[in-house]
Amino acid sequence: MDRTLKAPATVAACAAQENALVFDRLNAADAMAIGQSILALSLEWFPGRPIAIHIEKDDHPLFVYFMDGTGAGHADWVIKKKNVSRKFGHSSWMVRQQFLERGADFNKDTGLDPELFRAEGGAVPLVVRGKGRIGTLIVSGLDGWEDHVVAVGGLQLWQSHSIASPNR
Repeated sequence: MDRTLKAPATVAACAAQENALVFDRLNAADAMAIGQSILALSLEWFPGRPIAIHIEKDDHPLFVYFMDGTGAGHADWVIKKKNVSRKFGHSSWMVRQQFLERGADFNKDTGLDPELFRAEGGAVPLVVRGKGRIGTLIVSGLDGWEDHVVAVGGLQLWQSHSIASPNR
């Protein structure tokens, strides 16, 4: 697991990161373990800073946890980031990087409503081998790059434990 606390700086690095986050399965128990991994990392890496964690299959939530100190604004950001990841098929951080590398303005150039779409870090597609993207993981409450780092870090932590314990 990468503990550099640094989000990928290029689209290519984001793509490599996404390619490494393909899972053999994702069920409700997995979502709970992923959420708990994210929570543990956020407490370690960003102590005293509350986050919201939302993990869903495309048709329903699997894990939702809003730490004390979060509120409706966090729920709003969860939706905006999720909408970006679902529409573009990549992490909201990668979409942000795509527009930055082109020198483009996300909301102006896409025409998407900024009340519904925000290209900031924190939303990561959930991809299952042989099925493709089946859902989205969203973290909100920190700076965009921090949301991305803790979301990916939680996935990597869960993935490393799943590989070590294949019967999970």
